[in-house]
Amino acid sequence: MKCPFCGFIEDKVIDSRLSQDGNTTRRRRECLQCAKRFTTYERVEETLPLVVKKDGARETFDRAKILGGIMKACEKRPVSIEEIEKAADRLEQRFLDMGDREIQSSVIGEAVMEELKKLDEVAYVRFASVYREFRDINEFMHELKDLLDTKKKG
Repeated sequence: MKCPFCGFIEDKVIDSRLSQDGNTTRRRRECLQCAKRFTTYERVEETLPLVVKKDGARETFDRAKILGGIMKACEKRPVSIEEIEKAADRLEQRFLDMGDREIQSSVIGEAVMEELKKLDEVAYVRFASVYREFRDINEFMHELKDLLDTKKKG
């Protein structure tokens, strides 16, 4: 591991700890040249599917985009960052579990809406209004009616 302070390539591991969820290992390291300490995080690299956009373009899956979309929808709402992170984790795991090499962006958008519906209804409606590109108030009202009907049944 390259030292972030002096650039030397050799170090020694002082301490290793597994995260609570068991998916990440935290390592405390000490540079063998400058003796400064730094922390690294290690996790298994899993192959995520390519995202196929509406126009047919393909791009690598980006968890940060999912996280950003959820955070934007939850802005000024009583949803903690921990809840948002967990939702992003669930979505990422869901797409990994599918085992597909490619996934349509529409599948991702619908899955994000499902997560938001569980987190916060206002955030869900915010995201849906942008994602579904409502053309008029009637489409928006139809989505709200569906949400209320689902809530009454549940």
